Amino acid sequence: MTDLLRNPVKNYDWGSRTALATLAGRPSPAELPEAEMWFGTHPSGSSSVLRQGTWHSLAETVAADPVGELGKETVERFGSRLPYLLKLIAVDLPLSLQVHPSQEQAREGFARGTYVDPFPKPELICALTPFTALAGFRPPREAAALIGGLGVAELEPVVAPLAAGDASAALRALVEWPKDDRADLVAAITRAASAAGGPDNELVVRLAGIHPEDPACLAPLFLRRHELRPGEALFLGAGVLHCYLSGFGVEIMGGSDNVLRAGLTGKPMDVEELLRVTDPSVPALRVEPVGNLYRTPVPEFRLGTAVPGSGLTLEGGVPRILLCTEGEIETGGHTLRPGESAFVPASHGPVEVRGSGTVFWAEPGIG
Repeated sequence: MTDLLRNPVKNYDWGSRTALATLAGRPSPAELPEAEMWFGTHPSGSSSVLRQGTWHSLAETVAADPVGELGKETVERFGSRLPYLLKLIAVDLPLSLQVHPSQEQAREGFARGTYVDPFPKPELICALTPFTALAGFRPPREAAALIGGLGVAELEPVVAPLAAGDASAALRALVEWPKDDRADLVAAITRAASAAGGPDNELVVRLAGIHPEDPACLAPLFLRRHELRPGEALFLGAGVLHCYLSGFGVEIMGGSDNVLRAGLTGKPMDVEELLRVTDPSVPALRVEPVGNLYRTPVPEFRLGTAVPGSGLTLEGGVPRILLCTEGEIETGGHTLRPGESAFVPASHGPVEVRGSGTVFWAEPGIG
């Protein structure tokens, strides 16, 4: 049994009015920015599944028969919940600068009321169009040279710890910058970055234009910039500070809402927890597909992709979500077109996929 899905669209301000609509063949531009389409059982937006001619909540369907829907191994490892959330993500404006806790940090922080759930939130982004992200710290002395090169004397509390190799102290200086001095500092940064030029400084100017009172506009100078081409993927583990800037892609993540923000946002920030969780030594990882799979160092998920042609067989035993992003694919008696998806329960056994289109699939990273 392969079941069709209906999936919620999230209308966040940073989203695109064209990317999702164009992919799905709907009128474009859309009335509101469409930032994400969610595929899964997340409490804030579960998919619906078509069973025996009737639409049901996928979250409720899984809860009614966890072993049948998820498989014994998935339930033993993660409990009676789908451990991943698959998304289409369309970024027209930069997201907030953020980081996520590890499993141990999330569990401990949830117990003391810091986090909303006890789960980690690792992420993998696979580009469908050129995609730009900031993720992972530059070597501290490199960042010191770039920020110091702006010639803004007020930034010495940031430059000095970087020059001494202490990126955490530099991050603290930025996020704790006195509120009354922020607008003048960002104005000075903007003037200096405009005069200096170059791709990273141009990004600084762009971020400062959107957030004119946030010193975190310096993020392009202390984080690494990643330019992904279609098909290239980037993994962001626990402790990796990051910010998506632009592009359209398939994203898969752990099923969690635990986010700590470091700037480029109007939302609340927990500075001490942010600094406790952020690990400047952990890089973002480029992930190359092995066979058809983007494998990651976490058990919550892995992402597959293929043009199945005359036939592709996926082994059974795990819960999968299939997503068509181009052309047409056929599976379980259904034809999926761009933006359309299906759920394959663990009890289904092997699933056959064929067609000249492109399919992505999500599955737990176990076995």
